[in-house]
Amino acid sequence: MGTLTLQQAAALLKIHPVTLQDKARAEGNGGFTAFVPWSYKRDNTPLRKWVPRNAGPARYLRMLAASRLILDNFDHVQATWFSEGKKTGQVSLHFGADDFGGTLFEENVHKATGHVNLTTVEETRTLITEAGFAPAQRTTLYEIVADEVAS
Repeated sequence: MGTLTLQQAAALLKIHPVTLQDKARAEGNGGFTAFVPWSYKRDNTPLRKWVPRNAGPARYLRMLAASRLILDNFDHVQATWFSEGKKTGQVSLHFGADDFGGTLFEENVHKATGHVNLTTVEETRTLITEAGFAPAQRTTLYEIVADEVAS
């Protein structure tokens, strides 16, 4: 198994993010930049016959809110609009997410299951604004590059 780069966003797979986050910070690596919860997409997977349906937005939003409360050592929680849909992404901002995510150049995990969502920078700005928040462009390390007030 390769070395884990700890300045990456943490995805909810089969890891224990609190333990990993604490270990990363203790080792001076700065920890994860964000917790990014994804729901399981069953299509085109070997587990499809055992998983009767996808979880849906209500379960995702409950998990997102719980993540914000429990993972207090994560500075950011990302709303994954591409895995849950744009409307659920908007609602996610009201359930504890402080990052809408952005446009994706290439995403292969959900794409392999036949689940694809695409957007543009302009549509992303509109979705964030319609949800009642001010969009801002950021770097991977959450440094603000440009926001709507300045542009």
